[in-house]
Amino acid sequence: MNSCLFQVRTLKSPQEMRAVVGLQRLIWADSETDIVPTHLLITLEQNGSPVLGAYDPENTTNEDYLLGFIYGFPGWEESPDDKALKFCSHQMGVHPDYQGQGIGFALKCAQRQTALDQDYQHITWTYDPLLSRNAYLNIYKLGGICKTYKRNIYGLIRDSLNVGLDTDRFQVDWWLNSPRVEKRLSPSPRPGLSFAKVQASGSPVVNPARSTPQGWPSPRNLSQLDNGNPRILVEIPPDFLALKAANIELAKDWRSHTRVIFEEAFKLGYAITDFIYTSSPQARSFYVLDKIRTQPIG
Repeated sequence: MNSCLFQVRTLKSPQEMRAVVGLQRLIWADSETDIVPTHLLITLEQNGSPVLGAYDPENTTNEDYLLGFIYGFPGWEESPDDKALKFCSHQMGVHPDYQGQGIGFALKCAQRQTALDQDYQHITWTYDPLLSRNAYLNIYKLGGICKTYKRNIYGLIRDSLNVGLDTDRFQVDWWLNSPRVEKRLSPSPRPGLSFAKVQASGSPVVNPARSTPQGWPSPRNLSQLDNGNPRILVEIPPDFLALKAANIELAKDWRSHTRVIFEEAFKLGYAITDFIYTSSPQARSFYVLDKIRTQPIG
């Protein structure tokens, strides 16, 4: 399987799986206890859950240089009739020197194809709701939706990405054959939503951020969420990791603040359907939530 810039292939050998372990150690250097071992990766692959790796086909110095990986496993979920089979995409990692170059997108698209080949229609995974880069990939580029908020699902994790915070997560629903997803993955570039136009249409930002004296976005208190709007926007920090490194207490405020908003919004029938990042006149990030009546969103 190939993307425009990267070759993505199924990994099978112990040597290839050891490269995945090595890349995990590079990406999550301070979290050795959470590294998935070679034997488990091999077991997944040999039992129908492909482990995929991304390589640079133009790298002539080392043809086995792994740039990224992704894997998952089958799962079950409740459905209106009984239980339905789904695929759970559990972990994806990209080499720190190659992030932001489309490797994550290529890996997700390759995983989608392997899932379709196995007759899956639905993939789910989780990510931190406050990470704008992840939101851009999962919601804006891939066409995932979200209507499930999970509080502190992993408990205490001591790596640099999670230390000091509850591990709250969104669950992404990726309906593989929906017109929505097919449009997002089409070769034609998708024009992004304009923040100005969305505001002009009457869709409010329910929690417009304020700025601290140090220039960090600060959450605004929200007494009650008005469910009378068909579309609302929820603001998050454009660079939460930098904010967290500078001010852990402010990061905790954002966690508790957005937790309340998203849980209430999902109860009221909203779902996250898009994501907006604007850099002018200042960097700001917004989730777009629409009122929904049926599932899944097409």
